Amino acid sequence: MKKILVLHTGGTIAMHADDDGDVETGAVNPLNNVNIDLPEMELQVENVFNLPSEHIGPEHMLKIQQRILAAGNDFDGVVITHGTDTLEETSYFLDGTLDVDFPIVMTGAMRSSNELGSDGLYNYQSALRVALDDQSAGRGVLVVMNDEIHAARFVTKTHTTNVATFASPVSGAMGLITKRRIIYLYNLPEQTKYPIQAVEKRIPVLKAYAGMDGQLLELLSQSGIDGIIIEALGAGNLAEAAARGVQVLLQEGIPVVIVSRSFKGVAEPVYDYLGGGIQLEKDGAIFANAINGQKARLKLLIGLENNLSGQKLNSFMQQF
Repeated sequence: MKKILVLHTGGTIAMHADDDGDVETGAVNPLNNVNIDLPEMELQVENVFNLPSEHIGPEHMLKIQQRILAAGNDFDGVVITHGTDTLEETSYFLDGTLDVDFPIVMTGAMRSSNELGSDGLYNYQSALRVALDDQSAGRGVLVVMNDEIHAARFVTKTHTTNVATFASPVSGAMGLITKRRIIYLYNLPEQTKYPIQAVEKRIPVLKAYAGMDGQLLELLSQSGIDGIIIEALGAGNLAEAAARGVQVLLQEGIPVVIVSRSFKGVAEPVYDYLGGGIQLEKDGAIFANAINGQKARLKLLIGLENNLSGQKLNSFMQQF
């Protein structure tokens, strides 16, 4: 019999709609009273917190990570229920800081527990099935929603309300859940994992736009930030004035990480002019390839908390 640790953290999966259709958090998580009938399974259920996921930050992610580390080899897998707005960030943080073999599976819901067509209980059961499956071991943190399995490394929320919101634009779904089987489609490339004990670095995320100037970047260079993520245009380009602002940040020794604001594709230096990716890289900016801004922020946080700098930080940020 396999023993699974379930960590509830709140989110829509733990909420209910009132008579007016407004969704709110209740005093008791409805999943606490759910009986999932799966063979050969023993559950230990804990309520870590009961928060909307917009209220969850790196300090909460660290608490979840520490609970999983404390579990050690006492469990065969972990399932975490979580709000969907920041689920991809928590899953990515755990994936980058936990080097464990047992499955860690995250899930949530787009419709609360008493809404018509609620998806929470089904996703919860699917997550348990994935955690129980022997194939799930050693695959990093997984996100299970809507009959699909996604790697935390690539998954993102793509729609505000649709139950099919989670997708992996770069890689596609890692696996599928059918009535009888768990099917995996590919394996992940190797990735360096770094332990973490603190989440104190200040790292804002800015989105580039047409006509962006460097004023805000110059102000941030004097604000005490530890690094910055810029969701640049196209493959990783900026307006001339914004590129000059990046130069100011780099001259102050502040790491600047470039990702693309585009939904699909890989950020890489292609264009050789002021503001083009090649010039940004020559100035010292780091390109983070196939992750979005919110994930790049957490990756830079992990790197800086582990005192990575120079080429080591650059290589770490460029890993898929």
